[in-house]
Amino acid sequence: MMRKIATVWWRFSSPPDDERGDVPGWVLVTVMTAGLVGGLWEFADGRLTALLSDALAKVTG
Repeated sequence: MMRKIATVWWRFSSPPDDERGDVPGWVLVTVMTAGLVGGLWEFADGRLTALLSDALAKVTG
């Protein structure tokens, strides 16, 4: 009985051999996200710094 349960569990827990994933797609998404964050940071750096400083000043008193 335990062997049958283990066999069924193994079939459903491991992906088929032909599904290797989409590595280039994930790399593209990661690089594009980093580019967007870097680009937005250039425009919002002063405002974000002021926002963080203001929030910390309110918390610390």
